[in-house]
Amino acid sequence: MLVVLVVAADCGERPKAAAQPASLAANKPAQASPMVMPSNVVLVEMTPIGLVVGNYPFVTARVSEQAAVFEVPREQAPIRFETVDSEDGLVALAGSWDALVRAMPRPSPFLLHCWLVEWWRHYGEGNRLAVEVAFRGDQLVGALPLITFSRRGLRVGTFIGSRQSALADALVAEGEGQEVVEALVDRVLASQHDYVDLFGLSDQGRLAGLEGPRGLELFQRIEAPVLDLSDGWDAAYRAKTNSRKRAHHNRRRRQLAELGKLEVIHARTLDELEPLLEPAFRLHELRWQGRPDGSGFVTATGKRFTRAVVKGLTEIDATRIVLTKVGGRPVAFCWYFVLEGNVYLHRLAFDPAYSRCSPGIVNALDSLSLAAGEGATRAEFLGGAERYKVELADRFEPLHLGLGLPGSARGRAAVAARARWLRLRRRGKSSGLVTKVYYGSASVRGHLMRQRDVLRPSGVRRLRD
Repeated sequence: MLVVLVVAADCGERPKAAAQPASLAANKPAQASPMVMPSNVVLVEMTPIGLVVGNYPFVTARVSEQAAVFEVPREQAPIRFETVDSEDGLVALAGSWDALVRAMPRPSPFLLHCWLVEWWRHYGEGNRLAVEVAFRGDQLVGALPLITFSRRGLRVGTFIGSRQSALADALVAEGEGQEVVEALVDRVLASQHDYVDLFGLSDQGRLAGLEGPRGLELFQRIEAPVLDLSDGWDAAYRAKTNSRKRAHHNRRRRQLAELGKLEVIHARTLDELEPLLEPAFRLHELRWQGRPDGSGFVTATGKRFTRAVVKGLTEIDATRIVLTKVGGRPVAFCWYFVLEGNVYLHRLAFDPAYSRCSPGIVNALDSLSLAAGEGATRAEFLGGAERYKVELADRFEPLHLGLGLPGSARGRAAVAARARWLRLRRRGKSSGLVTKVYYGSASVRGHLMRQRDVLRPSGVRRLRD
């Protein structure tokens, strides 16, 4: 509601009004006398009315340019906090959850409601939901989507989605402040856990900006190249490559076409996407055959999860698959997400039998071109520093692991020990000798270590997968 105040010139204290006469004679009509205008009154022109003569309600004066206009702030409803610890409670948040994700500075597709629900249904066994939410009235205005799981006898808090939670952060509605994040974190501190291990944080995010007992120690884990597409794909491609590199890509495309008819399939609807999932699984298996693969993409559970989550993502038009075929045979694919003008390259693979023609790079370039054609203005590669990503990137916006929020003495000890190890590892990366030994022993470590699965909180693949 707007309140309009007409402010007269301030000329000192107003004179007090004279008392009303008590006698009847004093109330008789008197002859009008010339009016003298007091010096402390400002006349304002009356509002004209272009209507026929009649009996109309009183009309106020027009507000002068010097009038003061004040907006009276509406009283906000108090914030109410809850902890969601059941699947039904998580499902019930569907109506307003994704609006919080879309309001993020770097929206994370891995925090979309359908992704979280399907992850919980496929990977939640043995874990506990601990989603902290904030409501103002009936409106969801904040959330911290966590689970707790057991690691070496400790209760560890992490994001729903585990290591597959790139760009995850606290979610806050537009117009709400950092105090909502602080209150959500305070509830985590008071909950039954030993410490938190949060993967995928941006160092510019809301959780990264907290200090004191709420603060997290950040360790960079992924370089995360980023490409600006605001001027379109052609402009970005020409700016990031020279004529020699573009000729090289065109030559690879011609080489593929010489082997058979070259087709590029761009799937967007569910009817288009579902038939491409099996070729995508097969290409991923071919690409990683005999090599350590911690993605969890082609495990039995991973396939069921992917089929289910694609349905949810399609309902909000947030996913695409680009499949390259040569002579009718799938040779490369890219599964990516689109969200608020951003494209996120998620899973890419190619058939090694065609590696001399670089089908994976050709397919990735086609995917970026198609995404930009739909209006994407920014590409998030999310993964590491493969050569083509580094060549195309404008900059790196790294993702971090955040450790902290100890809830017990054992939790504080675990955080201190893990932080020391990560600092030592960080220093070791600056040593050429250590780096050479680390990568030189990769095959040995791959045989000794258990198979990995980033979709599981433990990071270890289950035997039945």
